[in-house]
Amino acid sequence: MSRLPLRTRVMAWFSLVSLVVAGVLALATWHLSTGYMLDQRERSAIRQAKGNARLVTQVLERGSAGLDELLTGLVAEVESAVLLVDQGDLIVGGNSVDPTRLPTAFLDMVRNGRPAHQRTVLNGIPVQAVGLPLPAKAATYVEVSPMREMDRTFRFLSWLLIGGTLVSGLAGAVLGRWAATHSLRPLRQVTDAAAEAARGDLSVRLPATGDPDLIPLAAAFNDTAERLQQRVARDTRFAGDVSHELRSPLTTMLNAMSVLHRRSAELPAGTRQAVELLNTDLRRFRRMVDDLLEISRGDQDQDYSTFELVDLAGLVQATGPTLPESVLDIEARPWVLADRRRLERVVANLLDNAGRHGGGLVRLGVLTREDRARIEVDDAGPGVPEEAREHIFERFARGSPARREATDSGAGLGLALVTQHVRRHHGHAWVEARPGGGARFVVELPEVTD
Repeated sequence: MSRLPLRTRVMAWFSLVSLVVAGVLALATWHLSTGYMLDQRERSAIRQAKGNARLVTQVLERGSAGLDELLTGLVAEVESAVLLVDQGDLIVGGNSVDPTRLPTAFLDMVRNGRPAHQRTVLNGIPVQAVGLPLPAKAATYVEVSPMREMDRTFRFLSWLLIGGTLVSGLAGAVLGRWAATHSLRPLRQVTDAAAEAARGDLSVRLPATGDPDLIPLAAAFNDTAERLQQRVARDTRFAGDVSHELRSPLTTMLNAMSVLHRRSAELPAGTRQAVELLNTDLRRFRRMVDDLLEISRGDQDQDYSTFELVDLAGLVQATGPTLPESVLDIEARPWVLADRRRLERVVANLLDNAGRHGGGLVRLGVLTREDRARIEVDDAGPGVPEEAREHIFERFARGSPARREATDSGAGLGLALVTQHVRRHHGHAWVEARPGGGARFVVELPEVTD
């Protein structure tokens, strides 16, 4: 049961407790009510039988004249059957049940001069039998009363109690679900806030609450998020400052390398090879510094004044003007509110990623899905394993070895920039498997429909 969801366990426990409590109350009600009604019925039957026995005794004392009429009248009055044994003769009245089929032990007890009463079943009918000896006339009087109405009452009561118990269990499950939902609501808020923070929105905070049990949780979460946001901001400023300071010496080195590269033919073979390696690393270093500056500016930039209406299909076509028509798949021409420069960088980074790590571009599509504009970039590579699809969008993540070439000069910041810029546009970026093999990188942005 511990493997079940918490809400299901709470519902099960509420339902179980409700069933147990309702079941105990139902059993107690059943025993008390049936016991009381049976006792009252038994007392009434004994009292009625004693009165009738006195009438029968009076008739027998007068010589049995009118006995048949009396027994017929008694049977009609109490809707029962009677059995009179007078000096060995059996006199039976009534047609509902046959009193001669009563248990032998009961009849023997009455014949031996001992009053007796017993509940039994005759011909499928529950009855109350009362036997009284008539010692003055050496006779025995037995009266049998059907209990059909009481049996129906007991059946109705049993179904009512069973139904009430089941309804109580169902009500307990509903109450348990409500209680679990109400109790887990703060936890769901924490989960949603933590998910937002994990996606990069470190400004998320839990709302203030008046519940004293939740105040420490909200305060601890908000304090942690605040500290994390400040730390990330410090790291971002540090990376930006360092990158900015590196640009000047890096520019100097690149200019010097350009001079060396132009005169590489005059250098010895060994030196020329070292210059080529150094030139490659310097250009990689320059790319990484530019990406770091872009990321640091994006983390701190809260200015949306550069946003404008952009024809997404036109922007994509302008970003890759040298792409063959066969890879372009323009299904729609949605308009989005965007920073054109950042959106061009998103498309350029995705195209660069497909060329460097995905075995080449296969398709570049623009389409719409449910009022959302989409850019889809399909490559011909081996695809991205499902467990790595979130990781590759992190900073300095360089993917799996299957998607990395030996000549890869990237720093693992391209897809991180894609995620950052798309998030700034209130969109979402992810990677999925391409039908037919390879990877499909998807960027989804809100479409402007008015």
